[in-house]
Amino acid sequence: MNPQDAVDLGRNAVMLTLLLSAPALAVGLVVGLVVGLLQALTQVQEQTVAFVPKLIAMFLTVALLMPWLLAHFSDYWIDLITNIPNTL
Repeated sequence: MNPQDAVDLGRNAVMLTLLLSAPALAVGLVVGLVVGLLQALTQVQEQTVAFVPKLIAMFLTVALLMPWLLAHFSDYWIDLITNIPNTL
């Protein structure tokens, strides 16, 4: 295994991590902005009011996208394991 193979493996792992985490993070960002705007309008500055809706929205996003997330994750691992003889 040469250094370029190790760099490619690391880059692919980081890109997969970003791809799989992006939907939940985007939903958390949008819900956080909406809740923050509502808090500013109503002048309610409670931390749990901002945390709970983000947590629920992100959990629902991950639950709804679980088949897609697992498909990408399993494709990555199958490709990684089947290419072990080629990289050694």
